Amino acid sequence: MPPPRTPQDYTLRVTAGPTYDLSTHVEIPINSPHLTHISSPSSSTTEAGMDIDLTVRIQNFHRGLPRNSPSTSPYFDREPHRYNRDQYSIGLRFRPRRPGTSTEPAKGDGNEKEKGIPATDLQFGNDFDHPIRNYLPPGVNTAMNILKWWIDPGLEGDAYADQPYLYGPALSSFNAVRVGRGEEDESKGGLWVEEGAKSGKQWREEVLQGSGVGNDPKKRQKWALKEDAKKKWVWEYGRTYAVDFYNPYIDFGKCELKLPGFGVNVLRYWDGETGLRYCLPLGMHAYTNNKRYVLRNRLTKKPYLVILFTLYPNDMINEDGTLKPEALKATARASGGGKDEQVNYAEKGAVNGGDKFDADKAVEEAKNKLEGVALGEGEGPKRGGGVGAATGGDDDVD
Repeated sequence: MPPPRTPQDYTLRVTAGPTYDLSTHVEIPINSPHLTHISSPSSSTTEAGMDIDLTVRIQNFHRGLPRNSPSTSPYFDREPHRYNRDQYSIGLRFRPRRPGTSTEPAKGDGNEKEKGIPATDLQFGNDFDHPIRNYLPPGVNTAMNILKWWIDPGLEGDAYADQPYLYGPALSSFNAVRVGRGEEDESKGGLWVEEGAKSGKQWREEVLQGSGVGNDPKKRQKWALKEDAKKKWVWEYGRTYAVDFYNPYIDFGKCELKLPGFGVNVLRYWDGETGLRYCLPLGMHAYTNNKRYVLRNRLTKKPYLVILFTLYPNDMINEDGTLKPEALKATARASGGGKDEQVNYAEKGAVNGGDKFDADKAVEEAKNKLEGVALGEGEGPKRGGGVGAATGGDDDVD
């Protein structure tokens, strides 16, 4: 039997691009104050495009690519992230582009029905190209219900689908949303997103009129779960927005999923070939050794941004930080570029020790445990809101 794997045996690499095709991806510099630009073209008269600037920040980034990346960012020393003990952040500045050709937006006549992407249609979440149901332990849908109850009722997902997914409306998924460009400050880790608006203040106030949301991110997330709210908010073509997604639940340095009071080391599910077989929602949602975040259109299914976090065994990485051929093949296979034979672990008796799974009992136990959690002391607040949005900053609207 091979020795147990530890986090020191792996190297993390993050890539991003406008499509699922890995040939369109670029390697993202972790904890850099500089943004990476990604352009998603408006490829037809019906599909919008998007210009995106991306930053990814990871706490305790000791074993990752590019080589010699900073192990942390000043971002994590500022509130609310210090209080939350946040482990990673995906920060975006984006501008939706009107449908048209790949290089020139379509010109409107002033009477077009859609002025942008409705809040009902812009989604952020995780997905996979291939079925993973045979790798899942009992209770995954139950875990989904717990996730929706404790984190975000706006989530929708199906782990047993041919193409599994977990999506939520972007408006309620992002921890901070600013109408405008946000602030770029190296002392804050680069792109800094404060909930609210400056030049876009009037637009935001008109949309949120009567809601009582103001500049409170938690109130905005709660408001955004309402159907009438999602109809009012439209991500307008030509307008710039800055958003930030962060939480304390995934510790990439320890390869661990964290919930208040307990954690799960995901390496115990590594099969030595195809990657992580499965683990709980809130983390890597499948058997693969990668985690994929997607910003997409719900109606057209068009992705605007695909971000891939991948763990590689150290022996798949060259000394100069480039990937060996077998690593490239494994990434393509695990992210949907190839086919893997699936094994029904339930038939092998490898799940849950053969005990019968009681879904109702699991939900009740989880609720009792989480209801009693004091969401201070750095444990991470419900819905990731922290102690409020950080202060300071300046931005404008295109």
